[in-house]
Amino acid sequence: MELANKLFKGDRVVWVIFMFLCLISLVEVYSATSTLAYKNAYYWSPIARHATFLFIGFGAVLLLHNIPSKYYSFAVMFLPVAILMLAVTPFIGVRANDAARWLEFGGISFQPSEIAKLLCIIFVAFVLSKQEKYTPDKTFWIIIVGVGITCALIFPENFSTALILFVVCITMMFVGQAPLKKLFLLCGALVLSGILLIFTLEYLPKSFVKEHLPDRLATWQSRIEDFGSRKDSTKFAFNDSNYQVTHASIAIARGGIIGKLPGRSLQRDFLPQAYSDFIYAIIIEEMGLAGGIFVLLLYVVLMFRVAIIARRCDKLFPKYLVLGCGLLIVIQAFINMAVAVRLIPVTGQPLPLISRGGTSTVLTCVYFGIILSVSRFGAKMGDEDLPEIEAETEPEPELANDD
Repeated sequence: MELANKLFKGDRVVWVIFMFLCLISLVEVYSATSTLAYKNAYYWSPIARHATFLFIGFGAVLLLHNIPSKYYSFAVMFLPVAILMLAVTPFIGVRANDAARWLEFGGISFQPSEIAKLLCIIFVAFVLSKQEKYTPDKTFWIIIVGVGITCALIFPENFSTALILFVVCITMMFVGQAPLKKLFLLCGALVLSGILLIFTLEYLPKSFVKEHLPDRLATWQSRIEDFGSRKDSTKFAFNDSNYQVTHASIAIARGGIIGKLPGRSLQRDFLPQAYSDFIYAIIIEEMGLAGGIFVLLLYVVLMFRVAIIARRCDKLFPKYLVLGCGLLIVIQAFINMAVAVRLIPVTGQPLPLISRGGTSTVLTCVYFGIILSVSRFGAKMGDEDLPEIEAETEPEPELANDD
């Protein structure tokens, strides 16, 4: 127990949630990657790969939660680098599923959008913490320019990621008391643009979209059509475009209350993304409605803990930083689960920390490390013997002020 207290500092509840999510991830990814295991000469290869990334992520959490949260403000200097990587990805990136989302260096591939998301949240938290140095209008436009460029570069290849990041940043601005009138006008314009895009894709001929518009628009059109057709049973037809959501629905229907128990899923052999986008359906099939609710509650409790941590912070930067990290994890989780139960169209978002992944798994662990760091150094939770180091002058990078 003494060793655990020395290793695991910060909010204990967040640590428990992190451990549960890692455990569920190992069990469910091992079960859901059966199709990948049969394709490999080494049967344990898929789960070994995922366990390696989780182990790396766990090491990152142990490291990051020992770094005072004030030092994370220096990461804003790397946002231009992330923007540059996003800009070159469509031209030199690795393409998969009609999208170029990965860069590869030295045989290692990663998603620049995941790195950009983290840096963008740090950027927004930093600017909001410096509001006394700028007028509200200038603060608003500094954030909008930085977030807008990042989201605009992510948008063509990954609409849902850009939307989630933008919603999180807007929510942070709302909590940070940015000008409400400007926020409402911006959100209203974007909602109208989204509605116009949906109606345009719904009524444009498929042949025209495929021949004259980018490939991703054809994918969005297909997903919108499939989601709309489920409301009318006379239009439903089992085909390639609704293959995954149909088998996900079958998996959920088979789960019942207590499920078929881990390792006994049938739909994992039919769902191509059973270990990623639709792992929540496999969780319900194997662990039942009870297991599905338990996973949902883990994310809900995480958001409550993040809110408590933020309220206890006496400095603005860690307050906004922890809110941004928590919102990003929880909103992405809710979207993944909503897709699995067919509440919204398919988005391609993994379930944070549970779905099989590389960059996304490690970066989600980084978010947890930052949350724990803020709980420890910003909110003084779970570390009663911590010296009062936050009272020192905080060395933070400055944004250019041309007033």
